[in-house]
Amino acid sequence: MITPEQIELAAGRIASYIRATPTIALEPRAFGSPALITLKLELLQHTGSFKPRGAFNRMLSTRLPEAGVIAASGGNHGAAVAYAARQLGCLAEIFVPEPTPDVKVDRLRRYGARVMLVGASYAEAYLASHERAAQTGALEVHAYDQPEVVAGQGTLGREFESQAPDLETVLVAVGGGGLIGGVAAWYAGRARLIGVEPERCPTLHAAREAGEPVDVEVSGLAADSLGARRIGSLAFQAAQRYVHSVVLVTDEEIRQTQRALWDNLRLIAEPGGAAALAGLRSGKYQPRAGERVGVIVCGGNTDPARVV
Repeated sequence: MITPEQIELAAGRIASYIRATPTIALEPRAFGSPALITLKLELLQHTGSFKPRGAFNRMLSTRLPEAGVIAASGGNHGAAVAYAARQLGCLAEIFVPEPTPDVKVDRLRRYGARVMLVGASYAEAYLASHERAAQTGALEVHAYDQPEVVAGQGTLGREFESQAPDLETVLVAVGGGGLIGGVAAWYAGRARLIGVEPERCPTLHAAREAGEPVDVEVSGLAADSLGARRIGSLAFQAAQRYVHSVVLVTDEEIRQTQRALWDNLRLIAEPGGAAALAGLRSGKYQPRAGERVGVIVCGGNTDPARVV
């Protein structure tokens, strides 16, 4: 289990490299919900997602080899690793699945990373990156299942609680589970945590039903950022202990939420970034009247033309 103490250490380690992203407390009945909603705008983080938190913590926790760092990613994690590598003055090689959106691949290259497009899924890209790391001696930075990465993502929960200490419930999108694992480890039961997954990427939902992490088929609108085939073991441990429930949302509910964020707040969220709020807007999570609910808007890397 990742501990709050590890997250505290991570917060100190990465403080000078990341942004403390803002929150916004919405008006009553926002998005038609009876809850009192506070959004955590992590889409304003460096590289447009929460991922630099874990990337920096992993890279600052050890001595960086001459071969640099290597990662596999559907885009957001790769961008974070590439950005962190540039900030720390080391090389980065990023393996991404061939279907990764051009906007994310282009950003990796702008950060100076060498980009390798391999396979149809994250799992295939990860296998290729793992083999390459064994050849070169580069430091592997896993997208979601390394202690330093999960502790880094947990700093978001730490920050959110300091900004909105009275939250009763927090909704978190789930892919491989690094974010919800870290946030769950930080809150440790002080708030009700709800995982939100696309119906077509149900890693944590399937694992909870099976009692252990299992492979699932992944596809759909948010697969580029939430399309891990299996929940991470660290996230699963934290979720079993501290996540209250997991709800599934449709691609159309995510798409409608992206549009609602634009219409109401002029925020461009990627599908994975809008998923947690979709869990609330769709009614899949039903809060009581006046319930203080926090929602993490965790990424904004998408083509605005697909939203506006």
